Amino acid sequence: MAGIVVRAAHYPGRAPVDAYGNGGFRFAGMSHRGSILCLPSGIHGWEPEGRIDRETLARVFDEAEEIEVLLVGTGQEMMPLAPDLGAALRERGIVSDAMSTGAAVRTFNVLLAEDRAVAAALIAVD
Repeated sequence: MAGIVVRAAHYPGRAPVDAYGNGGFRFAGMSHRGSILCLPSGIHGWEPEGRIDRETLARVFDEAEEIEVLLVGTGQEMMPLAPDLGAALRERGIVSDAMSTGAAVRTFNVLLAEDRAVAAALIAVD
């Protein structure tokens, strides 16, 4: 008999974020504890480990051809992205915008409803 199998968190579709807070997010009738990446390939669990850089955004770079706008929810407060990260994203054709997680969720939902090529990196807040 097999034990519990832990899989990387992944919802294989695009969906608006219904709620955020208490350390996680609700979307597509499910909840996820922790941070998330909302990408063309779906919604993925994300562990930025206290930093937002090219390594923690590797999936974004992998899917860059399908992304025009990246919204980065940096938690309770807005923190700018490092200039070299913004430049690397622009080189791949992605406009990035850092803002609080709440603002990023709201903006993501609007752009998603408009069927825009939007992605979001959202740090969970309490």
